[in-house]
Amino acid sequence: MAKNQSRTPGRDVRGGKGKGGRPFRPAQGKGPHGEKGRGSRPVPGAARRGPQQRDRGDLVEGRRAVEEALACGMPLRSALVQERSGERDQALEKIVARLDEAGVPVERVPRARLDALSSHGAHQGVVVRTRPFAYAELADVIAAAGEGPALIVVLDHVTDQGNFGAIVRTAEVVGAAGVIVAKARAASVGVGAYKTSAGAVMHLPIAQVPNLARAIDELKAAGFWACAATEHATEDVWHAPMGGRLALVMGSEGEGISRLVAEKCDFSCRLPQRGRVESLNVAQATTVLCYEWLRRVECGGEADA
Repeated sequence: MAKNQSRTPGRDVRGGKGKGGRPFRPAQGKGPHGEKGRGSRPVPGAARRGPQQRDRGDLVEGRRAVEEALACGMPLRSALVQERSGERDQALEKIVARLDEAGVPVERVPRARLDALSSHGAHQGVVVRTRPFAYAELADVIAAAGEGPALIVVLDHVTDQGNFGAIVRTAEVVGAAGVIVAKARAASVGVGAYKTSAGAVMHLPIAQVPNLARAIDELKAAGFWACAATEHATEDVWHAPMGGRLALVMGSEGEGISRLVAEKCDFSCRLPQRGRVESLNVAQATTVLCYEWLRRVECGGEADA
């Protein structure tokens, strides 16, 4: 633990910019999919779904999106493919062959049926239905943490599937016990998360909870210290108590950490910054913070920087 750092549960150490460089803004800058972060005007419809996504979270449409779903090992339940009419579509038939090889049942249907399912009319002759992702319970994540040092990543309404998947990949690589996300207004496990996580979503417990603040209370009751990554922190990450049993709370791309969630955290930290560009996006910042936790644990506790 850093000198003069109190770990009294519930203590709010958020404040000004602190010393030594510009503050950490985990939600700033453009992410891998071009989202705008804090410090610029929010993009209307920032959570708008792309060509491979739709409001029906169990459907993936379009040839490229289906190929990506197959490549990343996303579990698929069935596929609807446009009936042949006229000349054979070689590219589409190659996708059908890959679906057959993967054991996915394929049904030939009229174009009108695909049009009715499509969210944007660009299904390109193929729509697949995914199997529901098996989310864990919060208790499962806590159980996976065991009794000693452990890391759990809490995402406060991160909406971009690319960022979400990248965070899950980092969490799995450093040996985190799990990831906790909100049920509403947050990215869920879809084809984008499967792809950017490199399959890590299949190896790490991910829990959806209706109330993040209540979930943090449960984590604290299980011996975790909750850390808010925020630009308002007075301490940088090198001097914050980042080891032990840590619940690392990361904010959304546009709004950061909500007030209610921040108030539940025991302490906060920021990443120091010397450059001129806007700071790291939420996925990149999470990687830095997760590895600082791992460094502390590998060094045997609250090692000095």
